[in-house]
Amino acid sequence: MKETIREFLQPIADIFSGFNTPEIVVHWGHPFFMGIVIFAMGSAVAITGWRSRISEDKEVKETNKGDHRKVAPFLFLFITLGYSGGVLSLIMQGQPIFESPHFWTGSTVIGLLGLNGLISATGFIGNKDSLRTTHAYIGSLALAIMVIHAILGLKLGLSI
Repeated sequence: MKETIREFLQPIADIFSGFNTPEIVVHWGHPFFMGIVIFAMGSAVAITGWRSRISEDKEVKETNKGDHRKVAPFLFLFITLGYSGGVLSLIMQGQPIFESPHFWTGSTVIGLLGLNGLISATGFIGNKDSLRTTHAYIGSLALAIMVIHAILGLKLGLSI
């Protein structure tokens, strides 16, 4: 399976390699931009989500809920695109994909955020408080794993 995925993605990586992108960008571009996404957007999504849950002020609650709904889908989109870029970067650098804990934490984050998006898309199945609570904690877990993911990514980047 490892080789099948690499064989499938290699032509795409070769296209990007053909752009003659400087090595430092191939090596550190993914971590730089994903660091911005994780820490800026991830924090904004988490803060607005939790403020909408715990605020006693109805206006603050509604404003944060609206902001959370606007930014969270973009966080998922950018995380997913960044994940693809990170895998392609590894292939472009001739590195293994599946041996890295960084790959697995990234995959876990995508799964958790996808599950959270699905929970939200159902309207919390009749606006059930238990699903809203589950959504909040899954999102928080995903953000915590993103921080671990960033640390593992820095370690990976320094090792190759």
